[in-house]
Amino acid sequence: MGRNLRGKGRSGYLREEGLRCISLNGRTHKMNEQTRQTLSDTLLRVRNRIHITDKRRNGEGIRMNILTVIRLIGTVFFLTILPVSGYALTPDQVFDKVKDSIVVVKTLDAQGKVKGQGSGVLLPSGKIATNCHVIEGGASYLVGRGKQLVPATLYAEDVDKDICLLDAKGITGKPVQLGKAASLKVGVPVYAVGAPRGLELSLSDGIVSQLRGGPPPFIQTTAAISPGSSGGGLFDGEGRLVGLTTLYLEGGQSLNFAIPVEWIGEVKPGRKPATEGHSQTEWLKRTIALENLKDWQEMLDWCRKWTKSEPKGAIAWYSLGVAYDKLNRYNDAIEAYRQALRIDPKDTEAWNNLGNAYANLNRYTDAIEAYRQVLRIDSEYAFAWYNLGAAYYELKRYNDAIEAFRQALRIDPKYAFAWNGLGVAYGKLNRYNDEIEACRQAIRVNPEFADAWYNLAGAYYNSGNRAAALDAVRELRRLDPKRADELFNLLVPR
Repeated sequence: MGRNLRGKGRSGYLREEGLRCISLNGRTHKMNEQTRQTLSDTLLRVRNRIHITDKRRNGEGIRMNILTVIRLIGTVFFLTILPVSGYALTPDQVFDKVKDSIVVVKTLDAQGKVKGQGSGVLLPSGKIATNCHVIEGGASYLVGRGKQLVPATLYAEDVDKDICLLDAKGITGKPVQLGKAASLKVGVPVYAVGAPRGLELSLSDGIVSQLRGGPPPFIQTTAAISPGSSGGGLFDGEGRLVGLTTLYLEGGQSLNFAIPVEWIGEVKPGRKPATEGHSQTEWLKRTIALENLKDWQEMLDWCRKWTKSEPKGAIAWYSLGVAYDKLNRYNDAIEAYRQALRIDPKDTEAWNNLGNAYANLNRYTDAIEAYRQVLRIDSEYAFAWYNLGAAYYELKRYNDAIEAFRQALRIDPKYAFAWNGLGVAYGKLNRYNDEIEACRQAIRVNPEFADAWYNLAGAYYNSGNRAAALDAVRELRRLDPKRADELFNLLVPR
């Protein structure tokens, strides 16, 4: 019988999209089911296979001699004296570590009245980093914590990056520890800390839900950013600054954004106005808003203007490709992605989406090369392994497809689509028992996965277990009555 090869939203194909700027898919390492539901599905990373042999499997048992005990004690002692760096902190520990690095930034008019306020971060240089839109139009500025505010002057302004640096003599506090946005992965915990009311600090926790552009990337997070928190800090699990909280979209779920900390080091003393009247954050904010509205034609028009304004902006070309993609203009999408890759050859998501565009045109050999290019750059990109497996499947290279799906599952054993794809590939080789186990694994991860129930029924039928096949059809009827009836008529002809 036929196989249900539908991937996420793709009838007749197994491919996962993972389109930055048009879907809420992103990259990550292993994550729990709650995180998976938050992200819809995520782009993951894979490591080289590591085999661990346990002698207990051979019935030998484990014996520990004195030397082994001594070595174990020494190892434990060594671990106890290691610095805590490298270990994730609790939210309370992160807050305690960074609270003296966050300041209130107040913008005054010519009469000395407060016209706006936001947050800022005390840098190791002694300067205060904040967003330029926080201090826009100000005649003077005050920074500090609580009621202890000191005057500040503008030291550097880069409107295009939306980063301003203030010089505040006499400011007290603990300079922040700098991290790297480029080292983040989707799914890792992050913490937004700011002073939304101008007095009390607040912490919101979440995860990285997308990494846009880069390196370093613009950070999308589920950690809530509230009014007054702009210019505050986004911190990783070790309390290191990875970004400045910059914007959020009202009414959107998890649409909170931070600019990468690496940009701060690129800001030069003096003033640098935005090019063509729009900053990078303004271009991106509008793009994200149109994405959220699924207004693909308007997004296309906007991104065309963006690429004309910033012809060397990789994320602008990428976003244009995404808009073309969503309008099913795959040849145009391919050219836009290729232009993004000319500017940034290491953009794995551009390579991945290029592969998807090729696959949508049935150019599977080109798609395979694009996915392999992803994996040359980043061997831990599980969606690329999955997409590679799907492309191999389309070319009837089932053993290669199986290996690619298994690579994806090595990273994330809860990757239901990969389990389903693995099962379908096994089925093509008449390995029905393996197909059954793979489909059941997909269902263990997601009991509501109709495609897996469909394929499980077919695998049972082909293995000769008609009763189990009909049981699977009954489960499918609960999720998709129409397809269940179609399958039943195939299994039980009239």
